[in-house]
Amino acid sequence: MQIGEVAARTELSLRTIRHYEETGLVVPSARSQGGFRLYTETDVQRLMVVRRMKPLGFTLDQMRDLLDATDRLDSGSGLEVREREALVDRVRAYEQAATEQVDKLRVQLARAEDFAATLGARLRG
Repeated sequence: MQIGEVAARTELSLRTIRHYEETGLVVPSARSQGGFRLYTETDVQRLMVVRRMKPLGFTLDQMRDLLDATDRLDSGSGLEVREREALVDRVRAYEQAATEQVDKLRVQLARAEDFAATLGARLRG
C-alpha cells in the first residue's frame, strides 16, 4: 500500500511516517516503478508499535531497540538459548516500563477528570 493509505490506517501524518523512515524505524518494503513508497502489513504493524510507544515517552532509540528485539525473536532462526532469553528479557523490560508509564498516566487522567468535575460543579452552583 502507498504512504497515504498507511497514514490513514495508522493515524500518523505523512511527515511523521517519512521521519520514522529517515530514522530507520520503519523502512518501506518496496518502491513502485514511479518511486512511491510501498508498505506491507508488517510495515504498518511496526508503525503501530511506534505510535503506541510515543505517548508513553519512549525515545526513538528505545523504539528501535524494541523493534530489533522483536524482529529477532520473530525470525526465530539461529537463536541460541541465551540469546533468546536475553531478547525476551529486553522485551519484558519494555513491557514493565510501559505498564509503569500507563499507571502514571492513569493517575494524571484521574486528577484531570477530578479537576474538570470540580470546575463543572462550580459552574453549576
